[in-house]
Amino acid sequence: MIENIRLSFQGIWAHKLRSLLTMLGIIIGIAAIIAIVSTIKGTAEQIKENLVGSGNNVVEIKLKQGDWDYASGDYGSSGVKVINDKVKEDILAVEEVTAVASYRYGSMYNGVTYESNAVNGITVIGADRDYMQLAGYTVTRGRMFVDRDYDEYKKFVVLDDAAASSITGGENPVGKTIEIKGDPYVIIGVVKQLDSFAPKINSLQDWQTYYGDSAAGRLFLPDTNWPMVYGFDEPYNVIIKPRSTDDITEAGKKSADILNEYIGAKSETPSGEGGDSEEANFKYKSQDLLEKAKQMQQVSQSTSQQLIWIASISLLVGGIGVMNIMLVSVTERTREIGLKKALGARKGVILGQFLTEAAVLTSLGGLIGVAGGIGLAYLISNVAAVPVAISGAAIAVSVAFSTIIGVVFGLIPSVKAANLNPIDALRYE
Repeated sequence: MIENIRLSFQGIWAHKLRSLLTMLGIIIGIAAIIAIVSTIKGTAEQIKENLVGSGNNVVEIKLKQGDWDYASGDYGSSGVKVINDKVKEDILAVEEVTAVASYRYGSMYNGVTYESNAVNGITVIGADRDYMQLAGYTVTRGRMFVDRDYDEYKKFVVLDDAAASSITGGENPVGKTIEIKGDPYVIIGVVKQLDSFAPKINSLQDWQTYYGDSAAGRLFLPDTNWPMVYGFDEPYNVIIKPRSTDDITEAGKKSADILNEYIGAKSETPSGEGGDSEEANFKYKSQDLLEKAKQMQQVSQSTSQQLIWIASISLLVGGIGVMNIMLVSVTERTREIGLKKALGARKGVILGQFLTEAAVLTSLGGLIGVAGGIGLAYLISNVAAVPVAISGAAIAVSVAFSTIIGVVFGLIPSVKAANLNPIDALRYE
């Protein structure tokens, strides 16, 4: 085998240009496949990182009213039971959950004013004692809420960067007073979410997907103060931290089941001045980020798989080129084959020599194609700002596949060489 490989390299080197042209189809096909697979993998990882985050993997479990997220407003009480500590303990007992926090959610239109200027579209979050840390917020100015703020019903608020800009412009908001529905609240801090969740924004659609619901920013207040703002003890949403990224779906589903069992499958809400009630179909539903990521990845992969099939045509063309050149090689070396057979070489030896030469030729093309594919992938990444993740498995499969192509398409010429009659071969001119 080693001798056959040595002879193969000698033959390739003796006909360098011919060998390069023969390998060209293999090189182009392998390079295209490596580049496409690397781009698919990079895009898939970006989608997962954008939706799930890295290091701040939390799952939101939101209260739904029919098909819509429930948001507090001036509509009266929803009638849904408020989550208590016992329910949180039940969720925390779930094997896949390591932490849990609750929050209330609402939007404020013309309800927030600063120096008589109304701010529209602020998202209001009523955070429990664990929410800010679990949701990944860190302080950039001032301070966060402390237990005393909750126990003494302090009229304090914390803003994110967007809300601080919306409310006070470029001023430092800490220590300033705003009014929420006419009541004064003191801004005690400004926060931002951890950098571990930093979605890449390449289009307006991406911006709307990740940031569209909080364009005017978020205002946080202790959940104990929520009834002072909305007048009702509104229901909570929940966030949980799964044990690992792979546990996100299961942790979210089990936690949502606990919440739905607690509030009942359906609840009733007052309707109209007469106090009649109608079914509201309230239900908790977890945000299945992994499923969402998979759906987006599948859209990307379905298109890319078609490109892989197209690139595979180059491999087929390359294989035909290998078969053609090996047939030419057999014709050129007919007298050499006849001489080896006359000296006692068996069919298996001749067959192995030509199969090895074909496999070495395509394997070398595969290796060059892999190098070219990696370079092409990074070139695409730099030019088109597309993420790339090189797949070791794709490289190994590509090299193995190129070797198989050499064996398959080199088989017919090798069999022809092995079956030559030594007397006819020696007479060949």
